[in-house]
Amino acid sequence: MRRFQDKLAYGLGALCVGVAIVPLASILFEVVRNGVSALSPQFLTSPPGVFGQAGGGIANAIQGTAILLALASAMAVPFGLLSGVYLAEFGDNKYGRTVRFLNDVLTEFPSIVIGILVYSIIVLAMRGFSTIAGAVALAIIMLPIITRTTEESIKIVPSSIRDAAMALGIRRWRATISVVLSTARSGVITGILLAIARVSGETAPLLLTVLGSQFFFNGLSQPIAALPLTIYRDANLPYAFARQQGWGAALVLILMVLGLNIGVRLATRGRYNSLRSRV
Repeated sequence: MRRFQDKLAYGLGALCVGVAIVPLASILFEVVRNGVSALSPQFLTSPPGVFGQAGGGIANAIQGTAILLALASAMAVPFGLLSGVYLAEFGDNKYGRTVRFLNDVLTEFPSIVIGILVYSIIVLAMRGFSTIAGAVALAIIMLPIITRTTEESIKIVPSSIRDAAMALGIRRWRATISVVLSTARSGVITGILLAIARVSGETAPLLLTVLGSQFFFNGLSQPIAALPLTIYRDANLPYAFARQQGWGAALVLILMVLGLNIGVRLATRGRYNSLRSRV
């Protein structure tokens, strides 16, 4: 009976995994099938061409997306890490529970609401769309994800590691940063990558904050191009070549996120193996 229950649970689990993979595989298949034909050196290195005519590329959108993600990460990652560490190690109180509740609420906010908020605070104050406004909107979306994953990653670190660090005379804050956070590094990095992947395809906040541009980066106070905006624009144009370029931009965006994940994983794995060999 137990063997039957074990096989039944295993089979149901495998079935659920298969059902979850089907839409993902379908999306990837469609993007690759429709977008690979648009990829070329000119497409990746040229700015957009004349409106309504075939040609041009998405180089400015690739540059804009990289800049927006870098700025948003620079804003969200430090605050998210510190918030997660506080909630996990020192947040077992009324204030910590309040912060945790507000963080969970912010996680569920629609991205367009955050875009409207940033539009009201920054875009109207600066009297124009800007790169910094888009980065702030993306950082707000990233912040609760990084905070929650950091908190959960630190909580699963065994208490014996903390006790061993304290027994060596290390102060608690130093043990938390140097020992506990280092032990939870894998989960923390995963949370950061999830946050970056979450915002890399956001379109609504960018429409309200950066608007888009046909040119390369021209300053933090100026509009900027981005791959989600390019995909949105090309998908609404009544030209076959524009829709093909939209599929190509979607494929490039997926490859950028995939490359970032693989690169960070390889880099951090090497450091972890080096640290373990020293120990």
